[in-house]
Amino acid sequence: MAQIGKLIPEFNAQAFHNGEFIDVSSDSVKNKWSIFLFYPADFTFVCPTELEDMANHYQELQQLGVEVYAVSTDTHFSHKAWHDSSEAIGKIQFPMIGDQTGKITRGFDVMIEEDHMAHRATFLVDPDGVIQVAQIHAGGIGRSAKDMVRNVKAAQYVRENDGEVCPAAWEQGEATLTPSLDLVGKI
Repeated sequence: MAQIGKLIPEFNAQAFHNGEFIDVSSDSVKNKWSIFLFYPADFTFVCPTELEDMANHYQELQQLGVEVYAVSTDTHFSHKAWHDSSEAIGKIQFPMIGDQTGKITRGFDVMIEEDHMAHRATFLVDPDGVIQVAQIHAGGIGRSAKDMVRNVKAAQYVRENDGEVCPAAWEQGEATLTPSLDLVGKI
């Protein structure tokens, strides 16, 4: 289940995006930061609150050079129907990938096999296609897009500033650490 540092799985899928069906593949998401937001199912309860929250932070993520991909084992047709019928989901401007075969969900190791649904999981992927952040929540616990924005900023900072690390609850502009023998036992 440990995903940190691994390449994302290869995939090809259809997504609903801005009123159209588009192709999305593992190759097409490389060379930019990406968030894969797995959720159990369309037309449910916690899922629309999370997707709406991410939609409310989407512009900020776009400014950070991040694309968001919502993924469930529903079809891209179901995503369109949900988008067209729900005020919360209607706010979404990022691609909603249909993974009805479960290949993507299994590739990220977040399939609940007995239900053929995804765990509530979020992955931050760097431009090389390597997973930098992985979070999995129990079905009844909604995620916070604000937390993911902070994770994006920290991951981008670490990537751009070799040798520096971001301490707990780090926010952009705050002090970072440069691990060294001198710091051992002094933090």
